[in-house]
Amino acid sequence: MTEPQSQLLKTLVDRGHFHQCTDLEALDKAACAGIVTGYIGFDCTADSLHVGSLLQIMTLRRMQQTGHKPIVLMGAGTTRIGDPSGKDEARSLLTDEQIAHNMAGIRKVFSQYLTFGDGPTDAIMLNNADWLDGLQYIPFLRDYGRHFSVNRMLSFDSVKLRLDREQPLSFLEFNYMILQAYDFVELARRTGCSLQLGGSDQWGNIVNGVELGRRVLGKELFGFTSPLLTTSSGAKMGKTAAGAVWLNADKLPPYDFWQYWRNTEDDDVVKFLKLFTDLPLDEIRRLGGLDGAGINEAKKVLANEVTALAHGRAAAEAAAETARRVFEEGSTGDALARVEVPRAELESGLGVVELFVRAGLASSNGEARRLIKGGGGRMNDVAITDERQNAGPDDVNAEGVIKLTAGKKRHALIVPV
Repeated sequence: MTEPQSQLLKTLVDRGHFHQCTDLEALDKAACAGIVTGYIGFDCTADSLHVGSLLQIMTLRRMQQTGHKPIVLMGAGTTRIGDPSGKDEARSLLTDEQIAHNMAGIRKVFSQYLTFGDGPTDAIMLNNADWLDGLQYIPFLRDYGRHFSVNRMLSFDSVKLRLDREQPLSFLEFNYMILQAYDFVELARRTGCSLQLGGSDQWGNIVNGVELGRRVLGKELFGFTSPLLTTSSGAKMGKTAAGAVWLNADKLPPYDFWQYWRNTEDDDVVKFLKLFTDLPLDEIRRLGGLDGAGINEAKKVLANEVTALAHGRAAAEAAAETARRVFEEGSTGDALARVEVPRAELESGLGVVELFVRAGLASSNGEARRLIKGGGGRMNDVAITDERQNAGPDDVNAEGVIKLTAGKKRHALIVPV
């Protein structure tokens, strides 16, 4: 690959966003010549995105930072079908009410990363239900279905891998790639959008859109994918033993979000600083050169910068201060997750297993029991040795809370009300 000339592609390549492009040289020329409009679609399968979507959000941010126009496409229409990419089974079908609820939750996060407005490089947010809901089946098949070869569709990973595993693929899901391709054509018509971005698992869907645009509109469109991320140990981004790492504060407190990044594996620190922060590359190289205890300082910088983007600088500083107090002073800190429990329940005795589940430190009673049996559960910094132990008023500490700890770094406060 020759050295990109446009600031857009130089930034995406230098920071690790690049995996594949349909025509990198032509896209580079277009980005040098003027403003490129590009989009990423986000289906509304939950009421928040999680860290697994953060690379795509940051890709849109890089577009805007280098003078181009990002489009956030809410997939209220395609959510009704479900993308088969990377899935062994069909998604559960959601009602229109559930989709609307999820879309409202997802929309919140983007204002933290993008500037929306009417200017030439201001981001806009659209909803593919606006054009998909009104399609007539027979005219759509006649006008667009004829451009798709079933033979070729069967060769794409999103379909082929499912069939190779002998897992059923419904005709409903099989249509997903056609609708995603049509989204690209519709955005090209409506906004002049010429670039679709996404994860590498979306390559087949994106290529379909590029080709459909050429055949139907006679336009040159581009596809660009980023690598699918895993940690150095092979774990999938966005998931932990306690569940998803959500981007919305009402789904995951900023302190827990901060801790996720603070616990990054040593070998991932530089990569994540490039991808998920705005720190200059020279500073990232300096942080990457730290060793010993210095790597922990680099992890704190990573946690601070990523949390500041997601939740604001004040929330990041509060989380960092809470971590310092918890780990250096043994205090509780202000940013720990706080879970209210009726005082009457504590007075009658509330099992520690149930408390761990309520606090979100365990996903089930069984998981909480295993945590305690393995010596990983503590109450007010004292190991819990009996899973049948109850918590009561005498366990409320001088700060008016009960501090629960799972493992070494996950904490929550039980607040009697």
